[in-house]
Amino acid sequence: MAWKMESQRKQYGKALVELGKERGDIVVLDADLSTSTRTADFAAAFPERFFNCGIAEQNMMDTAAGLAASGKTVFVSTFAVFGTGRCYDQIRQSIAYPKLNIKIVASHAGITVGGDGASHQIVEDIALMRVLPNMNVIVPADSPETYKVIKAVAKTKDPVYVRVGRADVPTITDPEAPFDLNQATLMREGKDVTLIGCGIMVAKCLEAAQELSKHGVDARVLNLHTIKPLDEKTIVRAARETGGVVTAEEHSVMMGMGSAVALVLVENFHVPMKRVGIPDVFGESGACDELMEKYGLTVDNIVEAAHDVLKRKK
Repeated sequence: MAWKMESQRKQYGKALVELGKERGDIVVLDADLSTSTRTADFAAAFPERFFNCGIAEQNMMDTAAGLAASGKTVFVSTFAVFGTGRCYDQIRQSIAYPKLNIKIVASHAGITVGGDGASHQIVEDIALMRVLPNMNVIVPADSPETYKVIKAVAKTKDPVYVRVGRADVPTITDPEAPFDLNQATLMREGKDVTLIGCGIMVAKCLEAAQELSKHGVDARVLNLHTIKPLDEKTIVRAARETGGVVTAEEHSVMMGMGSAVALVLVENFHVPMKRVGIPDVFGESGACDELMEKYGLTVDNIVEAAHDVLKRKK
């Protein structure tokens, strides 16, 4: 499939500037990475409401907490590896526990960071964030959806973690289509098996569904952009109607989106299931496409998983 490739970070910057024009309570913090995260766009437009906290992520989270406690809607950005792991205690104690109005928008997540290697390729951030009480976790599928997510979370009062990547991603959603933050998006109808993806893997699920159709398999595709709170109703309905589920994520299979879906199905409706994701390992330096292939995040891997589920259905 030929899709337009676009940057999620660019749409994040665009949405921030628009929010800044619309609302005086919006403030933005960054940890000396504003050019990369695109919060620099907001800084240029509203320098009095932008704070570069330097390479001091723990301090940045506590500063954000102070601003939020004073009535501000705070967007905090840095690379995902720094914005979750390095300051987990501050997020837990100062943001999630008091349930403050802070949106952590972390870029450069997953192995598609590429050449930066394992030290910068966080593959456990979804797990870290979704286990925190009061924290919402969102993984937009593409650039237009990132824009919609930022506009939507700005209207909420809860802590939110939004995960975006470094590389340009295929544009697979309609910029003009309505968006519901709390409901999974049906990308393709199907009756034989359900493919559930988040982030960059939604596009690969669509490609896999197209490939499966060549073999007479009718695959449904869901874009599970919101990992927490989970749209359990849509997940269970898809499992009942198709009888099998494959999940796909650019994240460790340990306690990621696939694990969240599995827990829902275990408690509600048992069907054959297979998780496609990064094994229980760290990444390594390399080209994005090569890393995606090495760690099993390809269309072929999803197709193979679907065939495995179909065999177990019988």
